[in-house]
Amino acid sequence: QVQLVESGGGLVQAGGSLRLSCAASRRTFSARGWFRQAPGKGRELVAGITWNSGNTYYADSVKGRFTISRDNAKNTVYLQMNSLKPEDTAVYYCAADAIGYRANVEVREGAYNTWGRGTQVTVSS
Repeated sequence: QVQLVESGGGLVQAGGSLRLSCAASRRTFSARGWFRQAPGKGRELVAGITWNSGNTYYADSVKGRFTISRDNAKNTVYLQMNSLKPEDTAVYYCAADAIGYRANVEVREGAYNTWGRGTQVTVSS
């Protein structure tokens, strides 16, 4: 089973930027998503990208600020986060879709069957 490892989290002031990385232990053909979970809240999909077509999805709350990208040669997906806000504070998880070659990003959490351990992002005001 493929393993996902996130990195790049940390503490940043409001308005700052962070870049998260999600490295897979081997090649996958699945869409990859970045979810986040704030204290006391459920997990939400903030961005996703398909493997083959590169189609993307962004939650309304991050559109225009976050950019997801992929490097298939490195089996790695990135999340560039700009103009960070305190409400972006959460644990960010990378996940892989259970079905390969999906044409569009699946927004249902249940569609993802492989998860990383998460990386903490804290935005101070």
